[in-house]
Amino acid sequence: QVHLVESGGGLVQAGGSLRLSCAASIRTFSNYAMGWFRQAPGKEREFVAAINRSGSRTTYADSVKGRFTISRDNAKNTVYLQTNSLKPEDTAVYYCAASNSGGYYAAPRTGPGYDYWGQGTQVTVSS
Repeated sequence: QVHLVESGGGLVQAGGSLRLSCAASIRTFSNYAMGWFRQAPGKEREFVAAINRSGSRTTYADSVKGRFTISRDNAKNTVYLQTNSLKPEDTAVYYCAASNSGGYYAAPRTGPGYDYWGQGTQVTVSS
């Protein structure tokens, strides 16, 4: 059974930063690509960032490129999302997800590419 637990969300002023973490209970964490998605009230879930198994490849949504950084520590079974220069439109529930499909360089950008999901952590950015 795979469990993903996000943490690090909260309330922050525009321009501020948060570091989100996702701890994974996966025996072979390094075999999984990891991704972050978000869903704002009344909107569909959207892709934020993804990282391949080793951390050598990352990909970002255009809306967060240059502001957010995804990283992982395979020794700690944890993936991170450093969010900087936050904007009110970044307000959403942020979810991490794990993918066991695809090759070594895979870092899926769509929800169906992922096998497991966390419960989410709320990020609220005030103006």
